Amino acid sequence: MERRLPRTASDLLTGLALAGLTAAAWAAWLGWDQHRDVRGDGTTTGPYEAWQVIGLVLTLLPPVYWAASRRHALAAVLGVPLGLTACAFLDWSDDASGLFMVGVTMVLVGSLAVTAAVTALITYGKRAGRPRGTAGGTPAGGR
Repeated sequence: MERRLPRTASDLLTGLALAGLTAAAWAAWLGWDQHRDVRGDGTTTGPYEAWQVIGLVLTLLPPVYWAASRRHALAAVLGVPLGLTACAFLDWSDDASGLFMVGVTMVLVGSLAVTAAVTALITYGKRAGRPRGTAGGTPAGGR
C-alpha cells in the first residue's frame, strides 16, 4: 500500500524546497558579486550585471515548471518569491541609505507577479494540451 502526504503538506514541502532552491540559485548567481563598479565619469553600477539576473531567472524556470505541471501551483507562486525576498533582505540589509526595504518590496511584488503569470501560463498550457473528457491525463474510457 502506497502512503502519500496530504495535499497541504505536500504543497508546503514543495514550497519550502522551491524557496531553498531559489536561495541557492541567488547565492550562485548573485551572492558572490558584492561590489559596485565605478565608471570613468564617476557614476556607479551594480552590484549585479544583467547576465547574472537573466541567469538566475532562467535557472528558476525549470523548478517552477516542474511544480506547476504537478499541480503545486500555489507552492510555485509562493516559494520562489519567498526565497528571492529573503535573499534580497539578507543581502541588502547592510545598506547605509536605509532604502533597501524599497528594493526588497520591489523584489517581492515583481517576483510574485511574474511567478504567478508564468505558473498560470504553465497550468493553462497543461490543461489545454489534455484531451477533452480526461481527468488527470487518463482517457475517459479508462484506457
